[in-house]
Amino acid sequence: MTRRNISSGSHFEAAYGYSRAVVTGSQAFVSGTVGMNYATGTIDPYAAMQVRQIVINIEAALAQADFRRADIVQLTTYIAGAELMPAVGKALGEAFGDIRPANTVVVVGFPVPGVLVEISAVAVRG
Repeated sequence: MTRRNISSGSHFEAAYGYSRAVVTGSQAFVSGTVGMNYATGTIDPYAAMQVRQIVINIEAALAQADFRRADIVQLTTYIAGAELMPAVGKALGEAFGDIRPANTVVVVGFPVPGVLVEISAVAVRG
């Protein structure tokens, strides 16, 4: 089985020794992704908007390996506080609708100011 590393071009990937995604066969594993708009270098202050940008960022990584949002079967969602869950849950519901991947939500502390949500994903093709 071949392995393909996907990069978003973030300097953190090289500095911290990880890939945005790794593809092996029919599976893609997307690293924890924050709501950074890479075109503007900004992070929206609202959790729901961060989720929307995260989905865009995850889709961009998956597209490099010919995967789609509909191929996502599992998410791990990290949030900065339990009070964010209603907004995050609603945004996830809007983004994943009938796809309905498995999801685990964990409350964590983030080392980057302004980050409220981070999501990793597993996608399977076929």
